[in-house]
Amino acid sequence: MKKVIWKPYWDFEREENWLNNMAAQGFALTRYTWCRYVFESCEKGEYIYRLELLDNMPGNPQSNEYLRFMEEAGVECVSTYLRWVYFRKKASEGAFELYTDIDSNINHCRRVNNFWFTLAVAELLIGFSNISIGLSNIDRIGLSYFNLPAGILLFVLGLFFFHLSWKMRKKIRQLLKKKTIRE
Repeated sequence: MKKVIWKPYWDFEREENWLNNMAAQGFALTRYTWCRYVFESCEKGEYIYRLELLDNMPGNPQSNEYLRFMEEAGVECVSTYLRWVYFRKKASEGAFELYTDIDSNINHCRRVNNFWFTLAVAELLIGFSNISIGLSNIDRIGLSYFNLPAGILLFVLGLFFFHLSWKMRKKIRQLLKKKTIRE
């Protein structure tokens, strides 16, 4: 049985938990595109899912080498979207963690933080530019009707991405604190 669910996620850990809950209910992820998850029936709890943001796009030689390494380790790459990779492994093969040490977890969180921060800065700059254009052309009909609302929307989106970046920085600080306690 095939099942398609449209659902936006902004937090990769929540998304990962949701995918593992779906697997526990007997639905295995087979494909992902923007907010669209395709599932097929499987045995309940058959798979464990993990998500990772790569340093480079999946077509990059470094990324290809890493994906081959993961495949050799018995981890299946179910889907990729931009730099995100959706991995799964049979639950019967034991625990499945991508980050077995704090440093690798911190590095991944930094990649995610940089991703959100870059989007935030871009959206804020483009939004501010559109607001400026809209306000400077307020007396001219037409241009300000597009630029002003678009600018406000992009500015709000930029603030949202900045919030996601801030949450990831908070997690990084917690991991760094945990690391210093262990050392």
